[in-house]
Amino acid sequence: MVDPEGMLQLVDVPSGPTLSDYAAHLHLAPLVGALRERAEKARPALDGRTVWMVSSTATGGGVAEMMPRLVAILEELGVRTRWAVIGSDQERFFTLTKRLHNLLHGAGDPALDGTDTAVYEAVSLANEEMLAEHVRPGDVVVAHDPQPAGGVALLRQKREVRAIWRCHIGWDRENAQTRAAWGFLSRWLDPYDRAIFSVGAYVPDSLRDRARIIPPAIDPLSHKNRDLHVHKLTGVLVAAELVPAFHPQVAPTFAVPARRLQPDGSFAAGTHPEDLGLLFRPVVTQVSRFDRLKGFLPLLRGFARLKQTTHERGSAIEPRHLARLQTLRLVLAGPDPRGVRDDPEGQEVLDELCAAWRAVHPDIQRDVAVLVLPMSSRKENALMVNAIQRCSTLVAQCSLREGFGLTAAEAMWKGVPVLGTSAAGLRAQIRPGVDGDLVDDPEDEEEIAAKLDAMLADAKARETWSDNARRRVAEEFLVFAQVQRWLDTLADAVSG
Repeated sequence: MVDPEGMLQLVDVPSGPTLSDYAAHLHLAPLVGALRERAEKARPALDGRTVWMVSSTATGGGVAEMMPRLVAILEELGVRTRWAVIGSDQERFFTLTKRLHNLLHGAGDPALDGTDTAVYEAVSLANEEMLAEHVRPGDVVVAHDPQPAGGVALLRQKREVRAIWRCHIGWDRENAQTRAAWGFLSRWLDPYDRAIFSVGAYVPDSLRDRARIIPPAIDPLSHKNRDLHVHKLTGVLVAAELVPAFHPQVAPTFAVPARRLQPDGSFAAGTHPEDLGLLFRPVVTQVSRFDRLKGFLPLLRGFARLKQTTHERGSAIEPRHLARLQTLRLVLAGPDPRGVRDDPEGQEVLDELCAAWRAVHPDIQRDVAVLVLPMSSRKENALMVNAIQRCSTLVAQCSLREGFGLTAAEAMWKGVPVLGTSAAGLRAQIRPGVDGDLVDDPEDEEEIAAKLDAMLADAKARETWSDNARRRVAEEFLVFAQVQRWLDTLADAVSG
């Protein structure tokens, strides 16, 4: 529902699996038991309070994806929790916050001026007024990333509430860009009682004494991560128009199926101009928002380089591996930018990727699919991602910067080896030679090509990485561990 006096949206979290549903799975039962025990200790400090999770979008991106399960599980554990999404009719506000996003990753123009400050302050004041209609003394308000940080800071100064800033982004180095971003935000972060980061290396000195570390996490029973038996998997691919319907189908085609870039620049069904081969060919996949920092272009160039060297080396390659490389395809997929409200650069980045794809040699172009996945249905979007990842031989996350990168954890949970980069968020998940591998320079197409070649050549190592990756996610990056850490932090903020 939307606040009638403004742009605030109070999100009704859809029903999903209960803790008992999770506990019915043998491998998840111990994790649920540990979570329930921790909740019994933390709940008394939170009784009578509401925890408000405040973000800038209800669809698209990792924050929006994690929020429903986080809110629902806290509620089931007896912690009253609500999700509010801020808004603004000032287009410049989201352009500014996207700049801050990039600056915190060490990229972009660091020249922030008084006009930027005025825009941020005006929208923050409006958001504070709308939040104040709902938040009560004693509540805990959590602002996710820079967009709602100002509004919640003002609320903290005016009302007897506790405030926590959850930063999902960052860079493990310092430059003019990061200094500009932290300098801009410092005034707004001073009122916060606690700050939460995904990786310890992202914490600036100014927040170190208030900082806690909570890695993001995935939901093992979500539509994006649940197991898909073979008929369900093929049914999703057919419904999404990603494979041809060779036989009668029980489920109807999705209302808005996936769309694939065509040679003339248009988008059509994923089965055009020919079958992608997801069920038969070796496939390297990257699924991310269309963002320059996600590294789509270097991955495309690295894949093209791999194909070129395969042609040059020819018979010098072991025959089975040669066949694998010759039939290999690359899938570059992301959500329809029109469905990601707080990322105004998405369409521009997709256009750049489309132009780069059209510029590669036609023989290589045929082996690369650029896919736009609709956001009109969260469930259908999640099932598409799930099915595509499960059809992949490798999942790549070629990010130049990465706050964390849940796409890596998603693939690892599915037992798919991941090629990541030296970005801190990916290093926190992928252990080179244990769960997958890392590229030192995410813009080096030669290194990307070499890493892909080596990972594809070693089938036995891929099996070992698959087992290790799934075990690592089970131990560190499932929602149960995340909620336990949240309970500790919420109770600590209230007690403090």
